[in-house]
Amino acid sequence: MSFTLATALTSVVPGRPLVVTDADGVLLAFTGGLERWLAERGLCLELTSYRLEGAIKRQDDKSTVLHVETLALIDEYRSELDYLEAVEGAVEALTELAEVASIVVLSNVNPSQALARMRNFAALGIAYPLIANDLGSGYLADKGHAVKTLAAKANAPAFFIDDIPSNLADVAAAAPQVKLVHVVESEPLRLLLGQDFHAHIHAKTWFEAKDFILGNL
Repeated sequence: MSFTLATALTSVVPGRPLVVTDADGVLLAFTGGLERWLAERGLCLELTSYRLEGAIKRQDDKSTVLHVETLALIDEYRSELDYLEAVEGAVEALTELAEVASIVVLSNVNPSQALARMRNFAALGIAYPLIANDLGSGYLADKGHAVKTLAAKANAPAFFIDDIPSNLADVAAAAPQVKLVHVVESEPLRLLLGQDFHAHIHAKTWFEAKDFILGNL
């Protein structure tokens, strides 16, 4: 199974609107799953910002795990993921949008992790092409390049959905014609992140995001 930009391009229909969405934290409840996964290992998550560094602690003494341990834990977690719940409203919203638009998932996972995401998608009834944006060896591809390429083929109204401000900024720079939709998996995380960055809409729910997209076609 291929998770490349070239493969995803084959699903984009020229003249048909395009919706590109992130997976973790947007389509899938990444943080909610992480909290349960850490609890099974005697750890807990105490977020004071929209960053995992310094937020993972041991349950017994509340000591913070080292940065290198955090990276190893997150890498292990991301590699196992095939059981996350969908963010509320995400599946329904994308199903409705798929009636009028091409849908592509663009995620910062590597090809191995992408296999787990596809199992997760299948269990949730999600059937859209996935681009693995992490090419390995420490090389994370710019989401702006992928969205620009996809939008160029669509040559129609295009929308990019993500929770990370830097990803939204990359797309804004590379493809300024693409509408930016900010979605975060839960209200507490949305409040932690705030809105002090550019997006055409900071949607509180997937239903709000869907209505914005349909209203801009």
